[in-house]
Amino acid sequence: MNFLAHLYLSGDNPKIKTGNFIGDFVKGRNPGERFEADIAKGISLHREIDWYTDTHKIVKQSKDRLRPKYRHYSGVIVDVFYDHFLARNWNNYSSQQLPDFATDCYSIIQQHESIVPEGVNYMLPYMINGNWLVNYATVEGIHRALSGMAKRTRFESKMEESSVDLENWYDHFKEEFDLFFPELVLHCKLWLANSD
Repeated sequence: MNFLAHLYLSGDNPKIKTGNFIGDFVKGRNPGERFEADIAKGISLHREIDWYTDTHKIVKQSKDRLRPKYRHYSGVIVDVFYDHFLARNWNNYSSQQLPDFATDCYSIIQQHESIVPEGVNYMLPYMINGNWLVNYATVEGIHRALSGMAKRTRFESKMEESSVDLENWYDHFKEEFDLFFPELVLHCKLWLANSD
């Protein structure tokens, strides 16, 4: 899952939300050694979400559709595709409007500027100016996101071409997301309840 899903799955605790958001930027096995408890919990939740997603058989179907062309980047692309379906169908999952949710999340991350990794502080202005979380709802927004990621990869990824695959296989990816995401939501709620 990508930024929008990670933030959504964090619940209402701003520190858990911040930790989950920065999870990809934090290395090391024990985040509790560097961060306060709820930030560390958010980082651990991020890793749990990644593990659950990467090992799920429904997600594997989505990745297998892309793997011949995009190889190991297929998982990254599917993460972004799934954020598209979450954004596009946001009202099925939240009573808060997506633009308001996005604004709240941007503000929360900015309030924790002093503890987030340098890479996040570098990226965040671009994210806010481009309103990534809201623009994931459009195929054009997904194209921009994946094209930006393609520019930052060490090897040729062709991710900038993948929005065409989203359109060509749209109903298949949506069906897989619709089956998978409620399972992930439940998994995260149980994880959060049992990790206090």
